[in-house]
Amino acid sequence: MPRWLRLALIVLSSATLLLVAVALIAVHVLLQPERITAMLQQQAQDAGLELSLASPATPALFPRPALELEGITLSARNANMPILLAARGTLALPWRTLLHGETVISQMQIDSPRVDLDALQSWLDDLPSGPSAVPAAIPSIDAGVHITRGSLVRGNQMLLGDVELDAGRLAANHAFPLSITAKDAQGIPTQLRLSVTPSIKNGSLLLQNIALYVAHSTTLTLHLTGDARWRGAADASAQLSGKLDHANAGEYDAVIQLTPADQSDPLMLALKLDGPDNHADLHIPPLALANWWSQLDHDDGPRLTVPPGNGHAEVASIEAGDISVEGLTIQAGTDVPAAAASTAPPPKPATAKPTPAKPARKSP
Repeated sequence: MPRWLRLALIVLSSATLLLVAVALIAVHVLLQPERITAMLQQQAQDAGLELSLASPATPALFPRPALELEGITLSARNANMPILLAARGTLALPWRTLLHGETVISQMQIDSPRVDLDALQSWLDDLPSGPSAVPAAIPSIDAGVHITRGSLVRGNQMLLGDVELDAGRLAANHAFPLSITAKDAQGIPTQLRLSVTPSIKNGSLLLQNIALYVAHSTTLTLHLTGDARWRGAADASAQLSGKLDHANAGEYDAVIQLTPADQSDPLMLALKLDGPDNHADLHIPPLALANWWSQLDHDDGPRLTVPPGNGHAEVASIEAGDISVEGLTIQAGTDVPAAAASTAPPPKPATAKPTPAKPARKSP
């Protein structure tokens, strides 16, 4: 190789390395990972959470600006058990972040997150009561969230594994897609797909064009479509209808209706199912049902009471593991028939009827 060519290659490679070093320094200065990390930690603190990283966030430039996070831990304040543990995460940033210094996250990617349901429930229980008013605007997510190889556990018990989640752009009057796939503790796959268009109009949160698809294994699928509205507190309504298809039992018409609370009646959820050999028509107050469910896992031991609700169900057969039930009929609330009397009522005492007097005979 000629000497001038070797010198040219040395100069070119040195210039390339210098440009790369300058670019990395510029990216670090412009992205300011400490500032974005501090912003995330502050947002977590505002929600009563603590966010920590195993090492400081590192910036990346290609294929787009991003921050790489290692060893993510998210826990409730002063809690012993973390809510979320993740091996790594990536915060994708728009190119304008380099030009204008805006702190905007366009997409969040999380690899191998582990969510503990008990820790999550404990944090939710300590939160103040939920919002009673509709927010002024729909929060926006530019490019969504992507989760891979996730798991949902309760202590040491695996509930869901191989969780994959993809959420698209969230914006007012824009269709928001959500897709989740997972496997339960027995390795049976479950899939959920949701599409909804959110908006706020006249002080109400509108969820229009709802399309819900749920599949469990290869035997059970559920398709529902409809709309929902929330005006604040327990003033919520929804109407969803569709089909429930069970490979071994046939196809069913399914209807879910949510009726808002008023001065005399609570928020009510109506569930209707009609198909071959199985029928159900149930009316359940969801808030009371949630409270009843929480009592089953009370700190002082489960409190067994009759679940709230009204209606009836006729089920031809149910199989759950080694348990098989056939010809099950459930009646609750006002649908329960009145109990039959164990003994017949005593007969009324007999009374003697007076004999009418005969008319006196007249003498001739």
